[in-house]
Amino acid sequence: MPDEPKKGGNLHMLAQAESMIQVAIALPLGCVLGWLFGHWLDQRFHLRFLGVTGILLGATGGFIQIYRTATRYLSKRESSD
Repeated sequence: MPDEPKKGGNLHMLAQAESMIQVAIALPLGCVLGWLFGHWLDQRFHLRFLGVTGILLGATGGFIQIYRTATRYLSKRESSD
């Protein structure tokens, strides 16, 4: 008789690792993309503040993504207990 997969087996562990990688990448990637877009707008419209604004908006987006990922992870963890 074949072994039945354990609840929370390897696939579950991979999904948890993917969630943690999202958390690790969200903030820096948001900042870099925000800065790039802001810098491009600075060059296009001859302004000097949009790069910093882009960084702040990217950081805000990164924090929102981290919050969503963390709450989703915690709600799944609570429901499985």
